[in-house]
Amino acid sequence: MGDELKKLTHFDGAGNAIMVDVGDKKVTRREAVATGNIRVSKEVLEAVVNGTSKKGDVLGVARVAGIMAVKQTSNLIPMCHTLLIEKCSVDFEIEEERLEICVFCRVMIDGKTGVEMEALTGVSVALLTIYDMCKAIDKRMEIGGVHLVEKHGGKSGDFVY
Repeated sequence: MGDELKKLTHFDGAGNAIMVDVGDKKVTRREAVATGNIRVSKEVLEAVVNGTSKKGDVLGVARVAGIMAVKQTSNLIPMCHTLLIEKCSVDFEIEEERLEICVFCRVMIDGKTGVEMEALTGVSVALLTIYDMCKAIDKRMEIGGVHLVEKHGGKSGDFVY
């Protein structure tokens, strides 16, 4: 077995994918924040800001979609544990000069494993929802920059990008 696989917790000694055993871990406050953005045309940004998209409140629907995605992460990512999410928020910043909508997803639990994947999933689905709701206006939108901004709690401690 190579040293690379020994460092990865989602593989057993034979290199098979496994779910990490968190049974002996302590329950601690876990929090993660992720972000990403979508570059849009001026027409799309105006429709989002002014609420004139034919599909309705773009950011309101994207917020709900992001929260729903956070709660479904273990159904989408094979080795993620099912978690009881205690708090989740999805927020937006409009960068009018850069024609971008930035999405931020914050997830918190008291648990035995982190919520980084949940925050990243929430951001990703919120961005995809914006795309879906605005593609009739312009299909040239670009999604990017999805990354973990910070995480707190757990054995590995704090991380700030």
